[in-house]
Amino acid sequence: QMGGEGAQWIGQAPFTEDTHLVQNLGDGTFHHSGSLALRAAVAAGVNITYKLLYNEHVAMTGGQPIQGQLSVPDLTRWLELEGVQRIIVTTEDTARYKGVKLSPIADLRDRSQLLTAQQELAQIEGVTVLIHDQECAAEQRRSRKRGKQAEPAERIWINERVCEGCGDCGKKSSCLSVLPVETEFGRKTQIHQASCNKDYSCLEGDCPSFLTVVPGPKARYEVSALTVELPEPELLVSDEEWAVRMMGIGGTGVVTVNQMLGMAGLIDGLHVYGLDQTGLSQKGGPVISDLRLSREPLAVASKAPAGSVDLYLGFDLLGAASDKNLLTAAPDRTVAVVSTSAVPTGRMVIDTNERFPELAAQLDQIDAATRPEQNLYLDAQQLSERLFGDHMMTNTLALGAAYQRGMLPVSANALEQAIRLNGAAVEKNLAAFAWGRAVVAAPDAVEAATRPPKSSVPERELSQAEHELVTLAVNGDAGELRRLVERRIPELVAFQDEGYARRYAELVRRVQVAEQERTPGHAELAEAVARHLFKLMAYKDEYEVARLHLDAVEQAKLHSEFGPDAKVSFNLHPPLLRSLGLERKLELGPWFTPSFRALYRMRRLRGTKLDPFGRAEVRRVERELVAEYAAMVEDALAQLTPDTHATACELLGLPDVIRGYEEIKLRNVMLFRKRAEALRKRLAAVG
Repeated sequence: QMGGEGAQWIGQAPFTEDTHLVQNLGDGTFHHSGSLALRAAVAAGVNITYKLLYNEHVAMTGGQPIQGQLSVPDLTRWLELEGVQRIIVTTEDTARYKGVKLSPIADLRDRSQLLTAQQELAQIEGVTVLIHDQECAAEQRRSRKRGKQAEPAERIWINERVCEGCGDCGKKSSCLSVLPVETEFGRKTQIHQASCNKDYSCLEGDCPSFLTVVPGPKARYEVSALTVELPEPELLVSDEEWAVRMMGIGGTGVVTVNQMLGMAGLIDGLHVYGLDQTGLSQKGGPVISDLRLSREPLAVASKAPAGSVDLYLGFDLLGAASDKNLLTAAPDRTVAVVSTSAVPTGRMVIDTNERFPELAAQLDQIDAATRPEQNLYLDAQQLSERLFGDHMMTNTLALGAAYQRGMLPVSANALEQAIRLNGAAVEKNLAAFAWGRAVVAAPDAVEAATRPPKSSVPERELSQAEHELVTLAVNGDAGELRRLVERRIPELVAFQDEGYARRYAELVRRVQVAEQERTPGHAELAEAVARHLFKLMAYKDEYEVARLHLDAVEQAKLHSEFGPDAKVSFNLHPPLLRSLGLERKLELGPWFTPSFRALYRMRRLRGTKLDPFGRAEVRRVERELVAEYAAMVEDALAQLTPDTHATACELLGLPDVIRGYEEIKLRNVMLFRKRAEALRKRLAAVG
């Protein structure tokens, strides 16, 4: 209930064992009516902490300014007069409060201490308030685009080879621009540059993969010219009465597309009925827009009823596969045009076990509710990024594809005029609409324009010794196993030496031979060992992190994004300095690169008595894990039969849970060992 936040605790508190409640409250709601709920909580004498987000905008209805808003200093004094016991203000920039006088009961903290402050306030009897002062990210981004705020120079980049994909940066930042991505070496994390708000809180993740980059001069992104003639499509729908449901993500322009399509209908002389269901999310949450066009006036509700839409236009795959939205489709009427781009949810960002649903299953679900022979699926976000350098044209590309599919009862001229009337990035949107049409009418031209450029780093050939190790490992296999081993043998040679890589090759061969003898036709077990034995053997100690920060392929990717003259700094929190009490990362500029080279040359010391880093607990555990896994492999092979094969694959794939650095990694090792023990018992029981 808006304005009643925390009031339920007044009645609940006497009847529960819990002694304290944390209640979230926005500054817009607080100034509107939520202050009365706080006043009631003070009068009732309950133990509650109001967690007040002070972001200076009414987010739930579109970012309007707050009427009658108190400044933070005035607010702290007002809360003191109301009877609040203690106040803590957290902020991203404590320097802004220099010389500012807060209430005597208020303390100022950096935002990194937000959780600690919340726990501290929970120990105090009565009403307490935690004010978090940080401007709304969506409004801040809008101000920067309009030139009202300066654009920060620094960008954040993640070296995916150093990244462990542990999700800690996502947990620390709660940022949807911190994206999980699948790579050759497993799940990693990358910063989605086009949507990054330059908040920098992801840097707090306990990981040495983060780089701070000041981009160099870069050539203006040139959109490829569309030189093919686009024919007018055959209309597959009637303009007598037509309906569409669109679903997407808040902040990406779903409502804008609905407005432009409605305007195109008006230009073509149609009657327009529309409804935008944005919920309480201005950015990041699900958005649904319905639109109905007709030649004659209609006495109908704007919201699309079940089975009523002709076009099912999905800008977000998860939303398009939702049962709630599919109810509006009909198998004999509806054509789906859906972007297949995998846009992760907040849960996927922070939880490494949360995976994006399988694409085929989602498309089957959509096909079952629509006309599969007419449906069109395209990776609109990837097309937008390759054609325009960012994701902002995703929806307009999908709109163009829907038009060329013959699913829009309006003219191209009307749509183009509506884009001009909208007034935002006009030329870019017109080009995106044309390229979206080309997805249907000229797919070869789209493929040629979006083909990724060849890497500037030549592919390294295997040495004679590496060829011999690959041959030893794969035992004649020419499929996926060979590909995995060919990629990993050179990495292990670079990690340590050929002798170290030989240990890997010999164990992979043992598994491959045993699997072919006892479960002919299967290769899953050998492939699991090829992946996960490598993961454990190539652990990321100081020497390996240095090597991976020098990796030519990763450096080429960075300079392709930010220009060859980009200034790069490394954000490191060395375990040795951490043990001496350093509680923050060090930002080390380009001058530190020679130190990485020197450190990598010292890799021969790894694991010896002279290794200055080898005595740390995490390094001892990493070495132990290699031997533990080898013992698990032998155990699994000893019991390998067709009946135990699936359990053995599950057991030997367990190292995937071992992610992160330092304490994060040690916690995941405990989880690995616990699961391994349970699976070994299950393997013995099946055998």
